[in-house]
Formats: sequence, C-alpha cells, structure tokens
Amino acid sequence: MAAKKSDARPTIWVIGFLVVALCVYFFLLSRTAVGLIGHGTPVSIGLGIGVFVLPLLGVWMVIATLKSGIEHQRMVAAASALGRDLDVSELPRRASGRIEKDAALELFEQVKTEWEADPLDWVNTYRIARAYDYAGDRSRAREMMKRAADQYRAAKAAEPA
Repeated sequence: MAAKKSDARPTIWVIGFLVVALCVYFFLLSRTAVGLIGHGTPVSIGLGIGVFVLPLLGVWMVIATLKSGIEHQRMVAAASALGRDLDVSELPRRASGRIEKDAALELFEQVKTEWEADPLDWVNTYRIARAYDYAGDRSRAREMMKRAADQYRAAKAAEPA
C-alpha cells in the first residue's frame, strides 16, 4: 500500500515565517550595530563591528540551510523516482515514533552492504546516510549526506543537457 503523501504547505509557511522573522531580527541587529558605530568611541565601534558580524553570519547560515534542505528534497524525489528510497513504513516503532534500535541496526547493515558494493553511487550514499540517521548516528549521517549531495551534483552535471 502506498504511503499517503503529506501536505507540505504548513511546513513551507512555517519556514517562510521563520525566515522573515530572522530577516527582521537581522535588520534590527544591523541597525543597533550602526548606532553603536555612530557613537564614535573605540569601545562602541568595536562592539558595533562585533554586533554587525552576527547578522552577516545569520544570513549566511539561513541561505546555506535553505540550499541544503532544497537539495536534500531533490535527492529524496530523485531516489523515489528511481524506486530506491528507503521504505521504513513496515519497521517496528517506539511509542515516540522512532524506529526501534534493533530494526534500525538491521536496516543499516543491509544498506551498508549495498553501499560497500558501490560507494560512488549517490543513491547508495544517500541511503546509508538515512540508515545512519535511523540508527542514531547523526554525525556520520550528516557526513554521508554531504558526500551524497556532492555525488548527486556531480551526477547531475554529467547528465547530457
């Protein structure tokens, strides 16, 4: 039985609201920084420069996070279109909704074997990143998802136009 596709609009609205709220916050921080620099004392200029760096870092983090999220969604769609996305719908779950540890580790071992057979395939790397996440190893999941994204971009660039 096919899983019901959820409506993404509420999530998109929340993300949009948070981005707008962050933009307002970054604007207010920038205005505070300009005010501090305008006082003209060495201490206020130093503080103003320090405060001005925060919105710049924030904008960079928001853009990087959005780009990464969009790319990951494209990878999910591409893996699903190939019929190779991980199906975890039948795995036993805890009351919290997380997959039970033993089932997640079993899934990981299966996916690891597939990945070891062809570690250059972006879908295999994407799948092992997801398996790491289900098994609770977040740092390796992030590392492998970055590798999968690099492989995905390389594969897209190699496709004939």
